[in-house]
Amino acid sequence: MHNDLNDTGKLVLRLTLGVLILLHGIAKLTHGIDPIQGMVAGMGMPVFFAYGVFAGEVLGPLLLIIGFYARIGAALIAINMLFAIALAHTSELTSLNQTGGWALELQGMFLFSAIALVLLGPGRFGVNQR
Repeated sequence: MHNDLNDTGKLVLRLTLGVLILLHGIAKLTHGIDPIQGMVAGMGMPVFFAYGVFAGEVLGPLLLIIGFYARIGAALIAINMLFAIALAHTSELTSLNQTGGWALELQGMFLFSAIALVLLGPGRFGVNQR
C-alpha cells in the first residue's frame, strides 16, 4: 500500500509538471521562438541554442507524461528552467511580488519539481522506471 501511494504521488507530480510545461511548448510550436532567439543572441550565445526550448518544453514533458526515461525528461525541464531564469528573469531573483511571494515562484516550482523527479524517478506507473 505504501509503495502504491508513493508511485501515485510520483505520477501526480510527473503529470502536473509535464502538462504545465508542455502547454508552454505548444505555444512555442504555434507562435515560434523569435523572442527566445533574441534573448539568446542578446546574451552572446549562438542563436541555435534557442531551439533547446523544444527539448525542455516539448520532449521533456512528453517523456514525463508517458513515464519513458522520465528522469531524462525531468532533467531537460530543469535545464530549460535554468536557461529561462538566466535569459528572462535574473532581475527578479531576489524580488517579491505584490502579495509577498517570490517573484519567480512559478519558475522555482517548475525547476525544483523537475529536480525532485530526477532524484525520485518516475515510479512504476509509466512505460519504464527510468
